Formats: sequence, structure tokens, C-alpha cells
Amino acid sequence: MNKRLAHVRRQAGHTLLELTIAVALGLVVTLGALSAYRTQRQAYAQANDAARIHEAGMNALMLIGEQIQMAGFVAADARLALAGPAIFGCSAGRPSGTDAALACELLPSRSDGLAVRYQGDSVSTWPTAHGQVTDCLGQGVGVAGVEIVNRYYADVASQTTRGSELYCAGSGKVGKPQPLVEGVERLRLRYWTAGAARAVDASVLARDQWASVVAVDLCVLVRGAAFVRRMRYVDCDGVQAVGADGRARQAFWRHIVLRNALPAAS
Repeated sequence: MNKRLAHVRRQAGHTLLELTIAVALGLVVTLGALSAYRTQRQAYAQANDAARIHEAGMNALMLIGEQIQMAGFVAADARLALAGPAIFGCSAGRPSGTDAALACELLPSRSDGLAVRYQGDSVSTWPTAHGQVTDCLGQGVGVAGVEIVNRYYADVASQTTRGSELYCAGSGKVGKPQPLVEGVERLRLRYWTAGAARAVDASVLARDQWASVVAVDLCVLVRGAAFVRRMRYVDCDGVQAVGADGRARQAFWRHIVLRNALPAAS
């Protein structure tokens, strides 16, 4: 009887040891699975954020680039010339004032600003349902032949939590800019004048030199969501930088020729 009891006790002790090992192995597997899940989730979030940054950057380049190419457009049968230069820019600020007398207003975001001027018709704009030509926001401006001035800049979004955005203020509703692309933190613009050896900032150009601008170097800096680690990136000046706020950033560049300004410059 004593031998049988001892044998049962040995079997019970052996089972408890196996249970302890099984629990320990289960915890290791569970912790490993959780760690792998967190890693994959973080990798997915960063990849998704990178895709959003790329999409925003390409959209901003396309929108502004198409406008710069349109700058200075006047219909072949137009009787009046444009009231100002095809393009006008601001360093670390946005275009302000009336369309006929543009000036610069400093921005806390330090983003450059740009004003594009051209004549609106059914070719240069998408007409409204009532046949009016439209500005950068799709707002009706008037009949074909009316002059349109669209102003672009990047700034911190007001009344929202989305952060920096690309804005445009069109001739349809003067003084009422609207966001176009989310995440755009800064615009950096340099201008080529006819015969120049290099591009220069807007602050270097005198008012009478804007009529001789033939091309623009455009850079769009886009920021993404906040992560816990410091993110390295190359800014619009080609300098290595570190985002202390944990946000990924990427700069997108494009060289754009003013198609309608070349004959005038020549």
C-alpha cells in the first residue's frame, strides 16, 4: 500500500512539473506572438504613413505644377493683356493684397507662397454648370476671358486637428482660402529668369523682374503621423535633418517651365 501511494505521489509531482513547463512555454510563445504583432503593426503603420506622404507630395506637385505651366495664358483672340506678371512669389510668406497689386505677408510656417495669373476660359479651367470659368477651388469667377489669380501656400490648419496643409485662395472668393492637400508642411520655391545662370529666391527678385521668370524649382515638404522615434529626412534645401516630433517627412522636387512666358521672355 505504501509503495502504491509513493508511486501515485511521484506521478502527481511529475505532472505538476510538466504543467509548469507548459505554462512557461505558453507564456514565451504568447509574448513572442505579441512582440511580432506589435512589430508588424508598427511596420504596417509606417508603410501606410509613407504611402500617404508620397500621395500628398505627388498631388501637391501636380496641382501646383499644372498651375505654373498655365501661368501667363491668354487666349489668342484676347483684346486685353494680363494686369500683372504671370507669376509672383513670396519667401517665407504668402501673397496678399489685391490681384492688381500683390504683396507678401509673413507666415509662421515659414512656407513660401506663390500667385499664378492667367486668363480663364473653357480650356484653361473646368467651367461650372452655368458656364463660368473657375479658380483653383472650382469656384465660379465669371465669363470666359476673365483674369484668374490663384494663391498657394502651406500653413497649419485652423479649426482642425489635421496639422499642416496646402492652401489655395482663388479669385472666386477673395480672402477665403481652402485646404487642398493634407500634410504639406512647407513650400520652397526658386525662380529662373531669362538668361540667368541659377535659380533665386523670391526675396531676391525686384517687382519688375517677375515678368522675366521662365521656370520654377518647386519643392514640397510633407509630414506624416507621429511615431515614438526620431525620424531623419532630407529637407527642401538638400540638408539632412531630424524630426524631433517623431513625424516622418519627405521632400518632393519638380522643375517646371512657364510655357506661356517663354515667348514674352524671348
